[in-house]
Amino acid sequence: MAEAEKKKSTYRRRDDLKPRAYIADPMYVCMRTFLRTTLKGRPNTILYPWEKLLMPDCFRGRPGIVLEKCIACGKCVKICPNKCIELVPIEHPTLGKVDRPQIFVGRCMMCGYCAEVCPTSAMIVTPEFELASYDRTELMFDPLKLQHEHKPGYEVHSPMVAPSALKAGKPEMKDMLDPSVKDTPVLEPKKCISCFRCEKTCPTEAVKLMDTGEVNPKNNKPIKRPVFNYDKCVACEQCVDVCPKDALKMKEAM
Repeated sequence: MAEAEKKKSTYRRRDDLKPRAYIADPMYVCMRTFLRTTLKGRPNTILYPWEKLLMPDCFRGRPGIVLEKCIACGKCVKICPNKCIELVPIEHPTLGKVDRPQIFVGRCMMCGYCAEVCPTSAMIVTPEFELASYDRTELMFDPLKLQHEHKPGYEVHSPMVAPSALKAGKPEMKDMLDPSVKDTPVLEPKKCISCFRCEKTCPTEAVKLMDTGEVNPKNNKPIKRPVFNYDKCVACEQCVDVCPKDALKMKEAM
C-alpha cells in the first residue's frame, strides 16, 4: 500500500495543474531556446547548399581509384555487398588495354569494403557524397570517371583480430593486409593437369609451374606443378576460379 501511495503521489491530475504549468512553462522553455540559438549562438542547421559541413577524416564517400596502382585482382568485385562493381576493359594511354573496376554508385552503400581489401591501395574512399542525378546512366562511374585526386588518408586499412589469436589469449590487432592473416592457395597434386591457367591469370606473377622431377607415362613429358610465392600473393582467388579440375583451394588464415 505504501508503494502504491508513493507511485500515486508522483503523478498529478490535469485538474490539479495550474495554467502556469501547461501554458507559461512551455512558452518559457521555447523562448529560452529561441534566444539562446539566435542571440547567444546560432542554429544547429546550415544553409545548404551555400554552406557545407566539414567532413571528418574517417568519412567514407563514393569510392575512387588510382588506375596506375590497380592490378585487376578482382577482390573489390567479390567483397562488394551490393554487387555494384565489375571489371571492364579500357584503353589507358600508358597502361594499354587493361581491366579496371567500374562502379554503379546509384547502388553503392559507401561501405568502403572495396578499399579495405585492395592489396595495392588502388581503391580509395573519397569525400564526395553529392551524387544526385536526373539520369541513372550518369551514376555509372567507369574506371576513368571513377578516378579521384589521391590524398593521404583516403586509403582504408581496418585492424582486425584473428580468431586463432583470441583462442591463444593474444588478441593482437593486425592490418587486413598483414601476410599472417591472409588466405593462401594450396594445391592438390593429384588433380593438377599442368594447364598453366593459374600462372597465366595471376595478376602479381605469384604462381610459377616448376618441374617436379617426375615424367608423365602417357606422353613422356615432365610433370609440372604450380609453386606459389606467398609474399607476392594477394589472395585474389583468380587461380582457384580458373582451375578446370578444382585442384586449387584457398586455405583460410583464421
